[in-house]
Amino acid sequence: MVDDEKKVNQVVDNGKGDAGADGRGYELPLLLFAGFRTLIDRLHAELARQGHPDVRPAHGFAMQAVGPDGATASEVGRRLGVSKQAAGKTVDRLIALGYATRTDDPADARRKLVRLTPHGIDALRRSAAIFDELRTEWAAALGADRLADLEAGLRTVVPPDAFRLDAAGWMSGS
Repeated sequence: MVDDEKKVNQVVDNGKGDAGADGRGYELPLLLFAGFRTLIDRLHAELARQGHPDVRPAHGFAMQAVGPDGATASEVGRRLGVSKQAAGKTVDRLIALGYATRTDDPADARRKLVRLTPHGIDALRRSAAIFDELRTEWAAALGADRLADLEAGLRTVVPPDAFRLDAAGWMSGS
């Protein structure tokens, strides 16, 4: 039985991974992920309260991949870094929930475009507002200057092309 009080990386932690007095190297990605997870969980709890109880994190990424002009299921898959089949399942779910619809592509009758419905656009608009509120809460907890420094520091070390929608595919090894 694993002692819950031990660090996640207890198996490989031999005491030599010290990244300084404030922690070990493996803690940084865990803290960043936990911060991300905290924000996403709070976002979805508030979205549910505001009338979007069925939206899941993958749906948000998929709706971003659909974009304002629509996209084919293949394009959604490429943008998300998942197979066309996986993208198709996610698109089917968005359609079933009323967040997206399939329409004929006016430029090519052989293609179907996925487009966001007003319900889908509402979910994204509410998400943006909720993220602003959560950021304000973080600024109150950390101090506005510390949060600005954190964001500036992350912008320094995170490459510009890191803002991609393929997190789900990347994490699953696709």
